[in-house]
Amino acid sequence: MELKEREFNQIREYIKEHYGISLGDEKSTLVFSRLRPLLKQKGFGDFSEYINYLKNDKSGEAAVVFINRLTTNHTFFMREPEHIDFLRANVFPWIEDKHGKARDLRLWCAGCSSGEEAYTLQMAAQDYFDGKQGWDTEILATDISERVLQQATLGIYSNESLKTMPDDWLKKYFKRYDNDNMVARDELKKHITYRKFNLMEENLPFKKKFHVIFCRNVMIYFDNNTREALVNRYYNALENDGYLFIGHSESLSNVKSNFKYVMPAVYKK
Repeated sequence: MELKEREFNQIREYIKEHYGISLGDEKSTLVFSRLRPLLKQKGFGDFSEYINYLKNDKSGEAAVVFINRLTTNHTFFMREPEHIDFLRANVFPWIEDKHGKARDLRLWCAGCSSGEEAYTLQMAAQDYFDGKQGWDTEILATDISERVLQQATLGIYSNESLKTMPDDWLKKYFKRYDNDNMVARDELKKHITYRKFNLMEENLPFKKKFHVIFCRNVMIYFDNNTREALVNRYYNALENDGYLFIGHSESLSNVKSNFKYVMPAVYKK
């Protein structure tokens, strides 16, 4: 079985149209290696047969399996720690000062993958707002992959993956699961709402505007037009003076938006 150029282009068009992800020519081998086992499992004779099935499946199941196979979900705890420092030193005090009457932190972790970033953000929030009476620190975490959302909801992580976490956070927010893994405590889990969401949705279905949006190392997979449209949706979804955090490998320099640069990978409405 082979992945013909015409078939690869059809897959590339499909993932671009539905998920905003741009696949370069060099990704043909990756697409082949990740989808071939699925084709064999389903009994398809070639990729054209599979693509026809993918496009015509009305249940949505084929699309879920497809995107779960093709997306790479690489993340870890305490990623880009200077962002966490800035959040605690500048953003949380601003929210407390300007939005203290509502006592409602509205933070969206977009493209949350397997949950490491969302748990990191929630630990930072609980550390800051604990003891400040009546604050709701629940955050929203979304991803297009059901597989990683299930992992995130379970909150089970290897001892190795938790080595970057401060000892006091590890003791306070995690407990032993087995010899090789720890699990997030319920007091941490209950403050994170995990939801499947496609960032290509033109209208964001959220009732209130956010104080903070984290979307780190997600837009590197998008072309400039897709990136620009998403950034402007983020702008409209933020409160005035709200913050957008992106990955250090990303930039808004080629994007037309009204965001103001604050520091590397941090922007303000």
